[in-house]
Amino acid sequence: MADTSHPFDRLSPATIVDAVESLGFWLPGEPFALNSYENRVFLLSDDERRRWVAKFYRPGRWSDAQIQEEHDFLLELAEANVPVAAPWRNAAGETLHHWEGFRLTLFRQVSGQAPELENPEHLFALGELIGKVHAVGAKRDFDTRLSLDLTEMVEQARATVLVGPWLTRRQRDAYARISAELAEMLREHSWPAQAAIRLHGDCHLGNMLGRDASFSLVDFDDALMGPRVQDLWMLLTAQTPEELQWQLSEILEGYEQEADFPRGELALIEPLRTLRLLRHSAWLTARWEDPAFPRAFPWAAEEGYWDQHIRSLEQQRQALEQHPRWLAAY
Repeated sequence: MADTSHPFDRLSPATIVDAVESLGFWLPGEPFALNSYENRVFLLSDDERRRWVAKFYRPGRWSDAQIQEEHDFLLELAEANVPVAAPWRNAAGETLHHWEGFRLTLFRQVSGQAPELENPEHLFALGELIGKVHAVGAKRDFDTRLSLDLTEMVEQARATVLVGPWLTRRQRDAYARISAELAEMLREHSWPAQAAIRLHGDCHLGNMLGRDASFSLVDFDDALMGPRVQDLWMLLTAQTPEELQWQLSEILEGYEQEADFPRGELALIEPLRTLRLLRHSAWLTARWEDPAFPRAFPWAAEEGYWDQHIRSLEQQRQALEQHPRWLAAY
């Protein structure tokens, strides 16, 4: 009989504790699983009541060199006094550790709450934080991590979904058509190579924590080379042009305390939103063999989800065809 187990199935509480204690810690309690699907992440307390986050990397996703570049970027940011969750280093200065086939890293826990995107102080603070990250990120390039590429990433996402098991014939035809149209439209959007810098890559609310308009940025697992606006556009959540313009003004005012922002990149917001929509459905498809995904996203295997996804892509095509009114001021 074929082995249908997943590598993370071996990650029992005892294995987690043994892995962390192999680094010189003693853990009086059991690990608490945090909300993470791409990797496995656990909250731990040691005998000195220090709270740690242990991150076990998904096997086969990143090379050791790519993970190390993530860590080196975080350490560079921490040395520049940018509030990020930097990896713990052992006496030899190592941040990436190995245990029984797993790769893991420890981070000091960052406590706090997610920012409120209706609060101007929070928007300003987030812009300032991301500006600090980019000021450091622009100093050098990644050598091994990915570069954001609209054409390549869209084609990869399309291919993943089209060979997946869930689309009906009707849906497959509709998805193939609309995704091909979007891919063609995105080929018109690009940026010069020198505009790509090291980015966080996934700046959504879940990766920002703090209090009193003072925030830290966590989880650089998707760090990559790309345009600066990639780390800003997900903060624009308002529903009206006036509110969107207000949000963007607050964010950029904070950002430009630390770094210059090229206004021309604002035209990339809808293309980048389109890419994220396509990649999210492809991510669900590609990860379905991981038992955590059917449990967390059972609706992804339902016909209704794919009908809604195709409608969302149709709406996004319309957004790409229009120049948003709220960008006129920029």
